[in-house]
Amino acid sequence: MKWVTREKAKVDRIACPWLIKRFIDKVAEFLFVPREKVLEVAEKENAIPFDYPGVELGHHDGKCSFETIMEKYNLTDPALKCLAEIVHGADVKEDLHKIPESAGLRAIAYGFYLMVDDDHKKIELEFPIYDALYEYCKDKLERK
Repeated sequence: MKWVTREKAKVDRIACPWLIKRFIDKVAEFLFVPREKVLEVAEKENAIPFDYPGVELGHHDGKCSFETIMEKYNLTDPALKCLAEIVHGADVKEDLHKIPESAGLRAIAYGFYLMVDDDHKKIELEFPIYDALYEYCKDKLERK
């Protein structure tokens, strides 16, 4: 399946592809396009739009796109929920300091944003960070 979002990804637009590839669609193809082209490309390519204003898999009711994707696809893994809290804080500026790890993820994501222009390259480089955070969350929950 094809998935489409805005180019120049930072937190949610990298975290969502990680979530999709790892738990929903292992062969997903991601299209990063200019803001004004997202809906046009979604229709033309029969792609699912995400993290774009007004789409089903975007920010709703105070949730970031990562969280709405988890809800839509009924992902209930407690470690994923823990990771979703970190992603939420990193992506939603007003909630940055609710979870301590969020500030670190936001800084890392912004660093990649500054360093790497190609969004597909960012995915390649940042997926291991989300893998590590997921393992961190599993361990954190096991120690409770």
